[in-house]
Amino acid sequence: MRNYHILVVEDDQEIQELIKQFLMTQHYTVEVASDGLEGMKQYNKQSFDLILLDVMMPNLNGFEVAKMIRNQSNVPIIMLTALEEEQDQMKGFDLGIDDYITKPFSFHVLIRRVEAVLRRSYDQSTANHLVFKEIHVDCDAYKVYVNKVEIPLTTKEFEMLQLLLQNEKKVLTRESIVEKVWGYEYYGETRIIDTHIKNIRKKLEIPYIKTVKGIGYKIDE
Repeated sequence: MRNYHILVVEDDQEIQELIKQFLMTQHYTVEVASDGLEGMKQYNKQSFDLILLDVMMPNLNGFEVAKMIRNQSNVPIIMLTALEEEQDQMKGFDLGIDDYITKPFSFHVLIRRVEAVLRRSYDQSTANHLVFKEIHVDCDAYKVYVNKVEIPLTTKEFEMLQLLLQNEKKVLTRESIVEKVWGYEYYGETRIIDTHIKNIRKKLEIPYIKTVKGIGYKIDE
């Protein structure tokens, strides 16, 4: 199951915290920002699958933030606002947002909207893309990104990382990794896996590849 990463940009601290806690109960990874400027700093620092964006905020309003994000990315955006005027909603859609929710709103409706936007945006492409935290793997292009920066890996390193991500949180034995990555024709020492894992960790500089003593490896938070 994909681990979706959501950024909530909302200046009302109470609403911000409620949204964060409610999304986390649905097993989303959530970051928060209290104004538009902080939201852009968070956006430029990490990769997100969805932005929940308030309109009326200090230090860049939601329309300005949406415009800046759309100049860089097609990441899905849902706007949250007390503005009910049709022209305000049209302005948001003209900027390329994906959905619009007016306050006050039901958190159950919010979750349904979030699920719908994520489904529309990612269901067609998830088979060829793997995302875990700040790691993004493009399976077709054999490319790996950490925080949007491409990290060169060898073919075997790439295939091992891809295998771990496809089996998120599952322990893979060294033998199963060899079988899947090298195929049945490989009869060498399975400890070669340890060397490749060491290199992947060094290149990606991420803490998620865990050693399971005496068995193998898994990728986990």
